Amino acid sequence: MKKTLLFLLLYATLFADAKIYIGANAGVYNESLDTSSKSISTQIATLKVGYGDISSYGVEFSLDYVNNSSEIFHPDDGVKYGINVDLLKAFDFGLFFNPYLKGGFGAGALKSTAKQDKKSLAYGSYNLGLGTFIPLNDNFELELGYNYRYTSYEKTTASSSIVKSHVNTIFTGVNYRF
Repeated sequence: MKKTLLFLLLYATLFADAKIYIGANAGVYNESLDTSSKSISTQIATLKVGYGDISSYGVEFSLDYVNNSSEIFHPDDGVKYGINVDLLKAFDFGLFFNPYLKGGFGAGALKSTAKQDKKSLAYGSYNLGLGTFIPLNDNFELELGYNYRYTSYEKTTASSSIVKSHVNTIFTGVNYRF
C-alpha cells in the first residue's frame, strides 16, 4: 500500500504544473511510396488537444486533414483523414523557446475507389517529431515543428501487397493553454 501511495504521489508531481491545451497547425505534407517513385506534396491541417507542461512531459491527441489529390492508388483519390496519439517531452533550457521530441502512432482513411467494395483505404502509422514551443504570453504559444510518419495502407485487392510510405511534414501552429 505504501509503495502504491508513493508511486501515485510521484506521478502526481510529474504533472503538477500540467495544463490542457488546444491548438491548430498548418503545414506542407510530402508523401513518398516505398513501392514506386510516386510522391505527393500538398497541405495539411491539424487540430489537437493535449495535456502537459510546456517544459516537461505531455500527451497529445490530433486530427489531420490532408487534401490528397495524389492519384497514388487510383485517379479518384481524395481527402485523407487521420487521428494520432503522441507522447511528448519538452525541454526548458532557460531560453525564450522550449524544444520538444515526440513519438506515437496514428490511424486513418484515404478516400479512394481503388478498393471496389469500399469508399476508402485504412492506414496505420508510427510517428516521430521534433519542434519548439515559443511562448507569446501565459496562455498562447507559437509552435514550429517537423513530423515523420511511417505509414502502411491496407491491401487494395487480395493478391496485392501492403503499400508503405514515408511522410514528412513541416508545420507551424498556435496553441492555447488553459
